[in-house]
Amino acid sequence: MSTTSRSRPAATIRDIAARAGVSVGTVSRALRGQGGLSAETRQHVLDVASSVGYDHGRLRPARIRRVGFLLHGSHAGLADNPFYFPVLQGVEAACRAAGIACTYSSVSSPGEVAALLPLLEADGMICAGYWPPEILAEIVRTGRRVVLVDHAAADLPSVNTDNVSGAYHATQHLIASGHARIAMLTGSEAHVSIRQREEGYRRALRDAGLAPDPALVIRRGEDTAEGNRAAARRLLALHPRPGAVFAYNDHSALVLLQECAAQGVAVPEHLAVVGFDDITAAGYSRPGLTTVAVDKAALGREGVCLLLRPASPERAQVTVPVRLVLRDSSAGRRGR
Repeated sequence: MSTTSRSRPAATIRDIAARAGVSVGTVSRALRGQGGLSAETRQHVLDVASSVGYDHGRLRPARIRRVGFLLHGSHAGLADNPFYFPVLQGVEAACRAAGIACTYSSVSSPGEVAALLPLLEADGMICAGYWPPEILAEIVRTGRRVVLVDHAAADLPSVNTDNVSGAYHATQHLIASGHARIAMLTGSEAHVSIRQREEGYRRALRDAGLAPDPALVIRRGEDTAEGNRAAARRLLALHPRPGAVFAYNDHSALVLLQECAAQGVAVPEHLAVVGFDDITAAGYSRPGLTTVAVDKAALGREGVCLLLRPASPERAQVTVPVRLVLRDSSAGRRGR
């Protein structure tokens, strides 16, 4: 007697989701190795996929047709933003070259994410600048591919400036110019780039045999013009006043130059100043601001590359190099 057998239909992602008791998006992220899942959830999904005989060869990366560029609401004045506007220009150029569309928006709270992202109709997101963990978690939970630019978080690909090296060479330049008492103007420790710049500053001091002095680290409060101004005034009120300052970004450095002018503190004769980012205004200040130049458009281009071609683990974190630009605020034209 002959028998006929029917082959069992191949398991689908929906089958796995039903058996695992999770969403289709969660299954997709687990199978693709994307972030936003706990280790337990990821392993549970993989175990279920294995038990139903899921063929991983059927998993195809979804083609990205539109990229969403997101900023946190605190950075949202894009037209007036001398750092993130060039990043967006880099994103747009890379998208245009790849034949895909690009949209921009800002998000200020977790509750906005579910309503906003469907309107953007984006298949992948580039999230630039600092993101509170609760908002970033909501973005990741939508199941879209996410790349961070000028930020970092566990299990997510990211593109960042070489913050440690840039801060190290900025501080090293001040040391080589003869300064031993070097202060730092800095911001919130929540932002990874700020923490890295502080590390570069401390490392340069230690390598020169100078003990980092916590009293010389002036941390700005609110990220506003007045917050920067209050920090600059606190620094100038130090007694004795330091001979040099490394500022974590050009905004704070330029406000410090204004306060020096108002208080009759000559730069660089009485106080040498170095910034970070090389925004356009740095080259037009009086005196011109010595700073660390960041290729901001390259941050955007690299972000699109990571989004379109998911990288191997060792390429999931991209670092864009920087260079020191010597101008008159540090009397550094004679330096290297």
